Amino acid sequence: MANPSCRRLFFPSRFQLSRYISSSFDPPPLPPLRRVVVTGVGMVTPLGCGVESTWKRLIEGECGIRAITIKDLKMSNFDEEVQLHAFDQLTSKVAAPVPCGTKPDQFNEALWLNSKDHRSIARFIAYALCAADEALRDANWLPVSQEQKERTGVSIGGGIGSICDIVDAAQLICEKRLRRLSPFFTPRILINMAAGHVSMKYGFQGPNHAAVTACATGAHSIGDAARIIQFGDSDVMVAGGTESSIDVLSIAGFCRLRALTTKYNSAPQEASRPFDCDRDGFVIGEGSGVLVLEELEHAKERGSKIYAEVRGYGMSGDAYHITKPHADGRGAILAMKQALKQSGLHPSQVDYINAHATSTPLGDTLEASAIKTVFSDHATSGALAFSSTKGAVGHLLGAAGAVEAIFAVLAIHHGIAPLTLNLTKPDPIFNDTFVPLTSSKKIPIAAALSNSFGFGGTNASLLFTKC
Repeated sequence: MANPSCRRLFFPSRFQLSRYISSSFDPPPLPPLRRVVVTGVGMVTPLGCGVESTWKRLIEGECGIRAITIKDLKMSNFDEEVQLHAFDQLTSKVAAPVPCGTKPDQFNEALWLNSKDHRSIARFIAYALCAADEALRDANWLPVSQEQKERTGVSIGGGIGSICDIVDAAQLICEKRLRRLSPFFTPRILINMAAGHVSMKYGFQGPNHAAVTACATGAHSIGDAARIIQFGDSDVMVAGGTESSIDVLSIAGFCRLRALTTKYNSAPQEASRPFDCDRDGFVIGEGSGVLVLEELEHAKERGSKIYAEVRGYGMSGDAYHITKPHADGRGAILAMKQALKQSGLHPSQVDYINAHATSTPLGDTLEASAIKTVFSDHATSGALAFSSTKGAVGHLLGAAGAVEAIFAVLAIHHGIAPLTLNLTKPDPIFNDTFVPLTSSKKIPIAAALSNSFGFGGTNASLLFTKC
């Protein structure tokens, strides 16, 4: 008798197959892509809290980098001896923290972190809430109707979240006090909680998204948000990146990777020097950048101020190494070419590039080479202005792409290309006609590109234009 568990294989007849194919669905409707513009910006950076103060100090050549202290390591739950030993072990002792205080251009911890309503949020979430608040007010978009809330979404990502909360939790395990773990531990460390808290505060019920792509996070969050609007899933997106990674374990981790600068511990404001021959690693920074993106006709109908249009979004993968870019810069080249292709612009039509250049020996040179490859005669003729603003603010990791995208947007809006700080001896790849800006330059800027590259070989380029 045949085994009842054995079943005959079913092969459809030619007739059945043709019937199946003839009854398949038509292709889904694809509406024309909608245009996306920037109608609001908000920032929390090492140069200050707020767009106006940050931009002014950036253009004037000020620097937000300083020497770190033991307090910056966020080890208050450890005894003094352990704190001192940990501080002594760190090879890099400079960072770019957000200035805190009660002045208008400082981050008010009492308002955003220590109030009764904010016990469940970590610092990186608080930075996002503060930047989003400024961006929404700048855009004059605080919807009250149900339809408007359903058509507004959030796309805010982060790089590594709240590592200091994890350190404190690990200490409780070592001391056999795990029952003292805060019930808010998990929601404090989840990356997507920055987007979650912004949506909850304002009642935004549209797409809720959080990219985590290392140092390309902010750019990916903005590009993804633009596509969400283009495809009609929302009319408005609150988009950007946030990071608060100045703590003992984050700094120690990057020190062990030999990614951070160690030569300038006694001269902090000279430590971040993108494209300079004497660079030796990046300066770790923190903050948040948030933009309000809006469908063009939606923005026009309500009379919005428009900073720029999101014209192109390019992505690529190096497929090469966990931390090093490929020697031919192919990832950066692909991302920039994709952004240009999507925009419909010729390379010669780009006026300014905000480079990713973090002040690492290899990365800066390869990005400069990639820019020469993509922009060719336009770059080497001196007609293309470019700079890295990390000399002033350090490397904000998951927030870097968003903050620097805002710098690119403001460059278009104000007609000023910001300088590269601490560039005194340019890398040999440069010459008299192809060299980063060493002072802020007032020029007409109709199109600006912002580059962001992350560990794992993930790359993003955003192209903005005047609208």
